[in-house]
Amino acid sequence: MPHRAPGAPGQRAGNYLGGKPIKYYRPGGSAQVRHLIENGFQAFNAGRLSEACHIFADKMLAPENDTTIGLTIAGALTPAGLGGCVIEMIDRGLIDFIISTGANLYHDLHYALNFTLHRGSPFLDDVELYEQGIIRIYDVLFPATVLLETDAYIRDFLVRSGLSGPISTSELHFRLGEDLLDRHPGCEEYSVVARAALAGVPIYTSSPGDSSIGMNIAYHELMNGATLMIDPNRDVNEVCAIILAGKQNGCVILGGGSPKNFYLQGQPTLWEVYGIPKGGNDYFIQITTDQVVWGGLSGATPAEAVSWGKVNPGVLPDTVVAYCDSTIAFPLFCEYAIGSEHGCRPRKELLHKREQLVADLVRQAKETRDAKQKPPVANEPAEIDRHR
Repeated sequence: MPHRAPGAPGQRAGNYLGGKPIKYYRPGGSAQVRHLIENGFQAFNAGRLSEACHIFADKMLAPENDTTIGLTIAGALTPAGLGGCVIEMIDRGLIDFIISTGANLYHDLHYALNFTLHRGSPFLDDVELYEQGIIRIYDVLFPATVLLETDAYIRDFLVRSGLSGPISTSELHFRLGEDLLDRHPGCEEYSVVARAALAGVPIYTSSPGDSSIGMNIAYHELMNGATLMIDPNRDVNEVCAIILAGKQNGCVILGGGSPKNFYLQGQPTLWEVYGIPKGGNDYFIQITTDQVVWGGLSGATPAEAVSWGKVNPGVLPDTVVAYCDSTIAFPLFCEYAIGSEHGCRPRKELLHKREQLVADLVRQAKETRDAKQKPPVANEPAEIDRHR
């Protein structure tokens, strides 16, 4: 095949991009969906999804529990339009921080920049798509120029931002979101990154080099001599500090992968490394199509996670794995949660509390370390009265 530069169409794109635009779906708390889940989802994986909805709406969102809730995102969910569900959850204070693959955040930027992704088919000729400069994510299609223009925006942002030295991914995404809000007013309705920056919700990436955002940061260092460096240590400590500060802790895990384990490792980091006995997560909800028998469930089931100290052994009834496709289950889950009694709560705005939370972590960790290192005081004999 003759070589061409990626994104340079070899011929007219035909009708491949004629499918409907993919838009961010915003759930509204449908009474019909709640009725379906309450009365129709009774057994097997429908029953598990119903159970997940009840754990989240009745317990995790209950004001008296004051649960700090993390959402982890793996799989191509923003290209499929699920970013709208995340935006709605952010807006209503139903999630407090996010750990995502970098790819989901990168593709989220397409919506912020007003590019269009189209519905398509998974059964197309990929050689022909390549020749026509069209990218396929299963059945999502868009021109390769979307990648190139999004890359150009990221590189320009990195120069504009003046970011230098080691920073956390939460800081990077916050500054990126602020830039989007400044240059594309209103994009918070169509971008998770922008909405999170506006709402004070920190976003972390467990593998920052594993996405086009990371690729463009690498370009910035190589070609511009930039000193900007993503520091995973800061991410680890910030997430641990957020977990430590929570009265109760719970997670909603979409898929699995690195984001799942990056969240769950917070509890073992506290007890195993820092010696702080937090006690494990109080709630655990996972929506996945993987199975534990193949070894790829990324931290396995809630029961196995108990042995690591990731989940509190006394709360297994408040954990569930729903073996469903997230693109089906998560919108239903969000409709149920938003329509529930506690479908809106005050935002914690943890993004702006990171420094204080990490300071608290440092204080407790040092107190624990010093207590262990302090030599025991021997029983000293009573002092002799020399004047007797």
